[in-house]
Amino acid sequence: MIIKNEDAVMQFPDDNTNRKILANGDSLLGARVIFDKTTTSVVPHTHPHDQFTYVLKGKLKFIIDGEETIVTAGDSLLFPSNVPHGCIILEEGSELLDVFTPTREDFLK
Repeated sequence: MIIKNEDAVMQFPDDNTNRKILANGDSLLGARVIFDKTTTSVVPHTHPHDQFTYVLKGKLKFIIDGEETIVTAGDSLLFPSNVPHGCIILEEGSELLDVFTPTREDFLK
């Protein structure tokens, strides 16, 4: 499957987050996430999907199962299924590449 950048679906989950759905299938979904401002955070949450996150740009503080860590461009994280995680955006324009398995059906609605 090939998804051209101009054809990728852009979503706006909240007033600070832009999410572009990349190539996806039954068992995998990729998304580029861009945070416009540093004034908000992603509330700690869980989901049944394994999640890989790669920091493309910026600086964020992730809270993973109660433990805090600062990440910057080039760092990557792995969130196993159902592990609580969230983040605080520390630098305007921070960008992530998120990959989920199985695919996030809720992102495709």
